[in-house]
Amino acid sequence: MPGKKQTDFFDVAVVGGGPSGRITALTLAKRGLSCVLVAPAAPRPDGRTTALWQKSISLLDEIGVWQSIRDNAAQLKKMRMIDDTGRLIHAPEVVFDSSELELEEFGFNILNNDLNAVLEERCAAQKNLTVVPGLVSSAAFGREHAVLTTANDKTIKARLVVAADGRNSLLRETVGIDVKRWSYPQVAVVLNLEHRLPHHNVSTEFHTPTGPFTLVPLPGRQSSLVCVETAEGAQRLLTMSTSELELELERRAHSILGWFKLASKAQSFPLAGLTATRLTADRLALVGETAHVFPPIGAQGLNLSLRDISDLGNVLSKALARNQDIGSSAVLAGYETRRRSDIRSRTNAVDALNRSLLTGFLPVQLARGAGMYFAGKVGPLRRLLMREGMAPGAGFELFR
Repeated sequence: MPGKKQTDFFDVAVVGGGPSGRITALTLAKRGLSCVLVAPAAPRPDGRTTALWQKSISLLDEIGVWQSIRDNAAQLKKMRMIDDTGRLIHAPEVVFDSSELELEEFGFNILNNDLNAVLEERCAAQKNLTVVPGLVSSAAFGREHAVLTTANDKTIKARLVVAADGRNSLLRETVGIDVKRWSYPQVAVVLNLEHRLPHHNVSTEFHTPTGPFTLVPLPGRQSSLVCVETAEGAQRLLTMSTSELELELERRAHSILGWFKLASKAQSFPLAGLTATRLTADRLALVGETAHVFPPIGAQGLNLSLRDISDLGNVLSKALARNQDIGSSAVLAGYETRRRSDIRSRTNAVDALNRSLLTGFLPVQLARGAGMYFAGKVGPLRRLLMREGMAPGAGFELFR
C-alpha cells in the first residue's frame, strides 16, 4: 500500500525564480516567517543589467547580499539627459548630480547574471527558507490556507502565497485578477559595450524620435546600452555585422565614450506594459512583474518591485507582531493601500515620457522641452525630481 503523500506547511510560499521572487523569500525569512521558494533550479542566463537605487540597495543589504555584489557594480553619480530628437522644439541638456543631494551616488548598475547568482546562493543557505526546484502546476486558495501543487507532484500548504511568477502568472490567473495590457510600436535592443574613454560614472540618456538611447556605467571602461527603436530599426541593428553595429552605436552616441566594442550579444525585447487591477486576493499577494510591467526607461522596473517587497515585508512583520493572520484580507488590504499610488504614478510617468518622444505634436514637444528647461534651471525642482526618481514621496521632504 503506497505511503501517505506528505504535505509541507509554511507561513509563506513564494513562487518565482527571478530576482523579485528570491528577494521576497529572503526578506520574509529574515523577518522570522517560515518560507518556501518554488522556483526553477537556476535562472536562465541574462546579459542585461539593472540599475539599483539607494532604497533598493538598503533592502539588499538587509538580506545580506549587497556586499557580495558590490565589487561587481558601478556607481551612478550623474544622470545626463540630451535631446537628440532633431525636432523644432529642442530641450536643453539636463544633468542630475547626486552630490547636489549630498549623496556619493544615486545607486549602482550591476549585471543581472551576477545578481541572480548571488541570490540563488544565498537562498540555498538561508535559515527558515526551503527551496523547492520546479514550477507550480496548480493552486487552490481556501479560508485558512492555500495549497500549491508542483509539476513533480509535491504539495505545499501556506498561510500566504506571494506570486512573483511573472507577467503571465498562473497564480494571478487562478484567482481571476484581471490585468490591463498595452503595447508600444517599439523594441528595446540591449547589449553591453567596452569603450575607449572612461564614463566617469555618468549615465547618459539621449532622447531620440524612436525612444531613449541610454548608456549606463559598468565597472571599468564598460557600459550597458538600452536602445529603443522601431521594430524595423531594431531588426536592422540585429542583422548588422559586429563591426557595423559598433560603428552605428558609436555614431548614435556621438562618440562621447570613443570607439565601441561589443561585450555581449545583442538581445531584443518588444516594449509593452501591464498593470494588475488588484494586488491581492484571498491568501495571495502580487509582487514584481506579476503586478506591473513597463518599458526599461528611467531604471524603475526592479526598483519598483523591491519597494513592493519592502512594503509587503513591513505589513507582514507588523501583522506577525500583533499575532494577526498574515494571509487575511484585513492584513493584505494594508499592502494594497501602500502600493497603489506608487505603481500608478511610476507607470503613468514612464508611459508619458515614452509617448512624448514618439509624437511630433508641437504642444507635447513644448511641454517636454519646458519641463527639461526648468529641471535644469530651478534647483528645488531638480532636487525634487531626483529624490522622487529614487523613492516616492522623498522629493517633498524639501518642502517640509
